[in-house]
Amino acid sequence: MTTSKATLLGRTAMGLALSAALMLPSACGVLYTSPDVSRAAGANVDVREIKLTPETVLMANRSPYSPRNLPREFYSAASGRQGPGLGALPDAPPVPDEAPARMVMRLPPETEPQPYQIGVGDVVLLATKTTGSSVEELSGLLAAQTQRQGYTVSDDGAISIPDIGRVEIAGLTLQEAQDRIFKFLLDQQVDPAFSLEVTEFNSQQVTIGGAVRTATRVPITLTPLTLDEALAATGGTMIKDEQYASIRIYRDGTLYQIPFEAYLDRPELKDLRLQDGDAVFVDTTYDLDRAFEFYQKEIDVIRLRNQARKDTIEMLSSEIALRRGLLQERRENFQARSDLGAEVRDYIYLAGEVDQQNRVALPYEQQATLADVLYGNGGFPTETGDASNIYVLRPSADPAAFGAVTAWHLDAGNTVNMTLATKMQMRPNDIVFVEEQPITKWGRALRQFLPALVNTATSAAVD
Repeated sequence: MTTSKATLLGRTAMGLALSAALMLPSACGVLYTSPDVSRAAGANVDVREIKLTPETVLMANRSPYSPRNLPREFYSAASGRQGPGLGALPDAPPVPDEAPARMVMRLPPETEPQPYQIGVGDVVLLATKTTGSSVEELSGLLAAQTQRQGYTVSDDGAISIPDIGRVEIAGLTLQEAQDRIFKFLLDQQVDPAFSLEVTEFNSQQVTIGGAVRTATRVPITLTPLTLDEALAATGGTMIKDEQYASIRIYRDGTLYQIPFEAYLDRPELKDLRLQDGDAVFVDTTYDLDRAFEFYQKEIDVIRLRNQARKDTIEMLSSEIALRRGLLQERRENFQARSDLGAEVRDYIYLAGEVDQQNRVALPYEQQATLADVLYGNGGFPTETGDASNIYVLRPSADPAAFGAVTAWHLDAGNTVNMTLATKMQMRPNDIVFVEEQPITKWGRALRQFLPALVNTATSAAVD
């Protein structure tokens, strides 16, 4: 009976104490007080809450801020051309000052295709169509057909047919030459049963040279010779720097020029027809290999002046090593000063329901965003932090608005809104605050109050 009465009294006391505790105002200091963002922050503070949207993010980023720069030591390189410094180095050799100029295209005049004209040095072949008594009278002609021996056009422009005579065909087209030989045979009372063809083209040629695999002379045949075919006959060009090369054509005392890049890009230039006597030269206006060879020769001169190239390299290596050590020492000194707080930095502050409330330094030479700050420092625990109430508290820099604070409110309850955090730029002295979830507040209040509640109930039970 006594035990039941004590238990009943303890439960009654615990219930009364719990009810009383929950009814007490937080200002009394009995219950857990959770920090939050309130417009009534204080008598001297004017809090303006603005919800973050794509438009308000642009407004928040308008406040001017230039990130601090790293010391110049972080931009310097330990090269050997920073001045005499810790030791004199040999002067760099001069480099050819030849610079590539813009090439002007000068095309030769377009020529109409003309039938091939037989010339001195060409070899023609007379071939009989059938054998018979009429042709047998041309014993020499028949032998030429049987043995396929040609007739070379001599210096006077004529060919000599054995036992028949000489006939001049130089300067004639193939058809005109056939007509003349036909008439010549008729005049000699010989049946003109034959055909005529050119077997060797020696009278008309184009010369190809310069940066090609094999300089050669390309004959002009019954088919017009194009620039592309002429270059292909040499085995191709040998050009390393296409932008500095050109194709030059000498014709009738006039020099024409085609930039090599234009030749590659424009098919009509490859089909440019060449004519007898043209000289094609693949040239380079600026040869990088030649410039490099010149540079190497000048290096050799410096090496001789310093007795050995090895001494020059060692001197340069020592110079660079000393400068690199000096730069490294200055960088380490800067890092040490920064670690000790001796360097001026811009900071923001993490508060509320975050992994660790902390002071975060803004980066050098780039803007930091709200997402960088939250997730670069561990983020916030979603089981206790209220993602719908993330704030960036920014004091006003306007002296006329002394004490005013803008609370930029990010509602990340919808995760899509976190994209706004990647665009919201931070400013020095910003405070990033994450509010607690309501159940977190209640649970922490209960944990603080529960020990006192248990003690009260225990005392009541004992009494």
